[in-house]
Amino acid sequence: MKGMGNIMKQAQKMQEKMLKIQEEMANRTVEASSGGGMIIVVANGRQEILSVKIEPEVVNSNEVDMLEDLVTAAVNEALRKSREMVAEEMTKLTGGIDIPGLTLTSKL
Repeated sequence: MKGMGNIMKQAQKMQEKMLKIQEEMANRTVEASSGGGMIIVVANGRQEILSVKIEPEVVNSNEVDMLEDLVTAAVNEALRKSREMVAEEMTKLTGGIDIPGLTLTSKL
């Protein structure tokens, strides 16, 4: 029974660490760009887009499709970087062990 108590304590500590990481991820950001920096997107560790900056030179009513593609590319890259940042934090928490069902993003 003593072993089970230790396992429960370890699980509780891991849960506390996960909550702390979740809070930290909300405050950490990543930045991605497309079009050679003409579109810049900032996302946080909760995979929320915080800002989109579009350089005026890229805004052309005759090339709306291109602008949409650039924005989409930058947003997708920002979200990819955000997921990567979260995955790195989870690896630190779990020591690189893949624990099924234990993902930080599912808790965000």
